[in-house]
Amino acid sequence: MLTELGFYALAGHSSNPRDLVDEVRAAEDLGLGATFVSERFSTKDAATLVGAAGAVSESIGIATGATNHNTRHPIVTATVASTAHRLTGGRFALGLGRGFDRLFTAFGLAPVTSAQLEDFVGLMRRLWRGEMVLGHDGPAGTYPYLHQDADFDEDIPVMLAALGPRSLELAGRCMDGVILHTFYSDAAVAAALEAVARGAKAAGRDPASVRVWSVLATVSDEVPEDLRLLKTVGRLGSYLQGYGDLLVRVNGWDPAVLARFRADEVVGAVRGGIDAKATTAQLEHIATLIPPEWLATSATGSPERCAAAVAAQFDLGVTGVIMHGATPAELAPVVAAYRKIRPPALPALPANPGRSA
Repeated sequence: MLTELGFYALAGHSSNPRDLVDEVRAAEDLGLGATFVSERFSTKDAATLVGAAGAVSESIGIATGATNHNTRHPIVTATVASTAHRLTGGRFALGLGRGFDRLFTAFGLAPVTSAQLEDFVGLMRRLWRGEMVLGHDGPAGTYPYLHQDADFDEDIPVMLAALGPRSLELAGRCMDGVILHTFYSDAAVAAALEAVARGAKAAGRDPASVRVWSVLATVSDEVPEDLRLLKTVGRLGSYLQGYGDLLVRVNGWDPAVLARFRADEVVGAVRGGIDAKATTAQLEHIATLIPPEWLATSATGSPERCAAAVAAQFDLGVTGVIMHGATPAELAPVVAAYRKIRPPALPALPANPGRSA
């Protein structure tokens, strides 16, 4: 098992969640170490998909990557995690994320804060230790009574999908693992690792105890051209729609380019996420709006070139690489090429993607 490599199940938009079953089985056969399950409020409920992944696998690590703490009651999230933990024999990690402020406001939910996340993680760990929580009144909410099982002593890793420096410092302070963001430059990855280390050291923790996954869009030339466009231009375009200001700032990109992107009539005509709703013709136009150096923060070209880009991520200091945007079948040539150049000094890692040792 290549425990340092992962993939996103049902990457992007999916109208057929059952595809996850074949993807997880194929990933395990391929030797990938972990599968990450993202969430969209349509046909990608993370709890359901994690259960399916656990039921059809034996060795691959499984994580939500990510779900939001504010869309379920804490006792429900705690139960999802403890159930998945036991279902998988300890291969599950709960990955949380901030989500989109504008969407949560539209849903009638308060935007997620760092204080909420830290408070929420504390609640989860108390519940998994079998504690009875009485009269909790904190940033995560007011709960007169929370309890699962007095016999619990569950050790379930918690991860954070983090983009900006404050979120990364938070992860270093109180999380077991970090999921970085797709389309990070090498400099952004290095800065992210520094932020995680700052947070860990400030809390008296060893930075090496936090498992850090980079997320690298990995789309080789063996993927049909229209799908390559969707998985690269379409995916980056969706991120620029949702939180382009932060992504541009983290990477040190030109904000004027983002302004032109947002003002473009074709971009404005896409009703929904670009990677879910744009036509090939629209994607071809949107490709002209995104500088090549922005897209170069992905792994493209031959399988060998993609494999080299994956291996190079470890030189930056990350613990794992999530090859994003492709199915296990599409990743098979890349993984075969990677095995030939796999860095020999990589440490042996647990199957659980949230554990560092």
